[in-house]
Amino acid sequence: MRRTRRVKKLLWRWRSNPLRRRDDIVEAWIVLAVWTLVLAGGIVAGLVTARAADHVFARQRAERESVRAVLLVDIPKSVSGFGTGSERAPGTVSWTAPDGSTRTGRTLVDTGSKAGSKIVVWLDQQGRLTTEPPSAGAAAVEAGVLGTAAGCALAGLVFGAGAVARWRLEQRRLDLWDREWNTVGPRWGHKTG
Repeated sequence: MRRTRRVKKLLWRWRSNPLRRRDDIVEAWIVLAVWTLVLAGGIVAGLVTARAADHVFARQRAERESVRAVLLVDIPKSVSGFGTGSERAPGTVSWTAPDGSTRTGRTLVDTGSKAGSKIVVWLDQQGRLTTEPPSAGAAAVEAGVLGTAAGCALAGLVFGAGAVARWRLEQRRLDLWDREWNTVGPRWGHKTG
């Protein structure tokens, strides 16, 4: 019995009621559309974004390759005092390209590394230095975070648009009530005499 009352209370705008206004029906459809778009649209946007991000990360793992390089300059230890020992700084490295030529470039290396240290660098398809691609696990986590952010962003936009539409309806109702009161109110005034 209580559940039936709650459902009736939630669906009051669609029930036949002599006090129900056209704006109440419009507002009910706006609320239904907003929640449908928040739920369905948020899920779809999240899944599409996560899938696209995962595809990009997989392509990066397929296109990039690691090569051994030699650090050409000393990288001093960080003096910031905030580091955990895994800070990185730009340094010049030298590596042998697939065609046999020696190349040099700048990339991030661990602080405290000495010249002549062997390090691993990543190259893109053109042989340029690039960042290490994320592992499959890290890519899955990042794709999930991006998908969640996209879903929440869409849900926020839809919810905001629905709130603006409902606010406009409320302003319209208040204007109608004001006009009606200006028409009827003077007739109810007290006559003194």
